[in-house]
Amino acid sequence: MSFEKLGLIKPLLGAIKELGYHEPTSIQKRAIPLVLAKEDIFATAQTGTGKTAAFALPLLQRLRNTTATEDRAVRGVILSPTRELSIQIFDDIQNYSKHMHLQCAILVGGKDLEAQQRSLKSGIDIIIATPGRLMEHVDKGLNLSKVEIFVLDEADRMLDMGFAKEIRKIHPILPKRHQTLLFSATYSDKVRKISKLLLTKPTFIESSKRNSTVDTINQLAYMVDTARKAELLAYLIGSRNYPQVLVFTRTKVSADALVEELKKDGLKCGVIHGDKTQANRLKTLNAFKEGKIKVLVATDIASRGLDIEELPYVINYELPSVAEDYIHRVGRTGRAGRNGEAISLLDIYEKYDIKEIERVIGMKIPKETVAGFEPDPTIRRADEEEKKLKSEHKKPEAQRASKKTSKPELKRAVKKDVKKAEKKSPTAKKAAPTAKKRKVTKRSPK
Repeated sequence: MSFEKLGLIKPLLGAIKELGYHEPTSIQKRAIPLVLAKEDIFATAQTGTGKTAAFALPLLQRLRNTTATEDRAVRGVILSPTRELSIQIFDDIQNYSKHMHLQCAILVGGKDLEAQQRSLKSGIDIIIATPGRLMEHVDKGLNLSKVEIFVLDEADRMLDMGFAKEIRKIHPILPKRHQTLLFSATYSDKVRKISKLLLTKPTFIESSKRNSTVDTINQLAYMVDTARKAELLAYLIGSRNYPQVLVFTRTKVSADALVEELKKDGLKCGVIHGDKTQANRLKTLNAFKEGKIKVLVATDIASRGLDIEELPYVINYELPSVAEDYIHRVGRTGRAGRNGEAISLLDIYEKYDIKEIERVIGMKIPKETVAGFEPDPTIRRADEEEKKLKSEHKKPEAQRASKKTSKPELKRAVKKDVKKAEKKSPTAKKAAPTAKKRKVTKRSPK
């Protein structure tokens, strides 16, 4: 099927042809006609399968008829979880709408609020925003009463980041009759719950197995000791001549530390995380895209929103805290049907953590070792040693506790012994009360 058969207009067809789009992806084939038919959609699709075009192309076609600049009202709102993803969506929409007369604005943190307000006054058709910044503009008087299409991209990530409150506040201020498109890379209870609030008789699109990774990504893991991870990473990049590598760490501290180690090995590196300014992050990202730096180290802030054409390698230096984030990390490669490789470096702790990731993605990740970097078999997990010590410490106490008999059990045992004695000796009945009497007399005060 071609884009022409999906019912797109000539200005859009011309733009996507110039961008090198030839055939629509699975999610685009299914979503575009439904959006043009004004239906609500709940769509799940793997990262890198063309979700942005799936909602952006029909949205632009629906909103193509604009009025004079001074009379323009916001008619389309696209929410995304991060600044990086918002910028990527904005750039894509600018490219798709190059032959149209629609005006777009991007509202994200890190930019001057008043400058954004001035741009809105010039007449805007479509807003791309993060939930928090959009609410700031609403509080300042932004009118959303004319919105026709409301899009939530990466809805699962927005909810994971704690934006449910903002989304619930935005929904009531939109017109009662508007179209809502909810796109998510993963399927979760949180997403299902919010969909019931936002969507009206939606069409559900599941273009792939839930919480799965793209088939074109070759996934594998290398076992290595924690102290030798940076050394192995540098060896892989250098010996295999990786042209461009995106490396993920769990924390900002480890990202900065890793960059310093890689620089010592002569690798040109950049780093992106929450402590870097927006300008710095964009500069570093552009340098990576242009090939000025070979290795980009990032925290999960970059696991979504990064669209790097033909990125061949993603390496998990540390596994993510949330298993589902693995899907978004490795989804930076193998995009739009291209091949990619996702490598995870697993230490003695993470070889257990990866089991949860395998459960989520529904497949086993092959585990290998690299010659010269085999894990030391004598190294044990510190937390396992602590557990062992604690259990050994508890054993003597448990044994002593088991020897102690409770009072009710003692009484039952005494009665049993008395009954046995009564059967054996006729004088036992007399002896027992006497002993009891003497015992009571003994305890009575003088």
